[in-house]
Amino acid sequence: MKHIPLFLVLGFALSLCGLTNKLKKEVSSSGDANKSTASDNDAPAERPVPTAGQIAAISGGQTVTWDQQGMSWTVPSNWSKASEESKELLWRSPGGSDAANLIVSISPMDESFPTDISIKAFYDGAKTRAKNGEVDELKWVEIDGLKGVQFRESNPEKPDGIRRLQWLAYRKYAGQVQMINLMLSSSGKGFPQHQDAMYGILYSTKITK
Repeated sequence: MKHIPLFLVLGFALSLCGLTNKLKKEVSSSGDANKSTASDNDAPAERPVPTAGQIAAISGGQTVTWDQQGMSWTVPSNWSKASEESKELLWRSPGGSDAANLIVSISPMDESFPTDISIKAFYDGAKTRAKNGEVDELKWVEIDGLKGVQFRESNPEKPDGIRRLQWLAYRKYAGQVQMINLMLSSSGKGFPQHQDAMYGILYSTKITK
């Protein structure tokens, strides 16, 4: 359990990497560049179609309801809650150091926060990581009607290194602009055995908007 906060910090830090510089560039860009950004954000998003294995991995599972944030998931029956706060939720599978984790964090933003620019910056950051071999899957994915960036990290060099499947999106909820950071993670060697369950959980997400 003591490693869970580290997973969260590492994942969130990687997700935000380079965002500040990207936002500065985008905000100061010309009108034509802003139009280009809007066009990029209009790129079609996939709607998840879980595989038979992903469906089977969470079949007969339990419903996790996060009432404070109006979100829910289906997780395998042997997963358990590690912690739940107003802006952070942690669930975990059995398995010790090779366990899988569901880590969801909510970040409230100012009403004027440029969400379109930010989500594009997340996409571009993941695209750069993909070119560097750090990400092996990247796409726009619409989950429960909300468009976001989904990416999966490549297998780490060390078997006990952390590998993440992540989805980032923005919504307006309870009068706030919020960033949703939904991450599923495991060790590199544990990832294959948990992969179907992690995708199944991700695609089971229900979101109040």
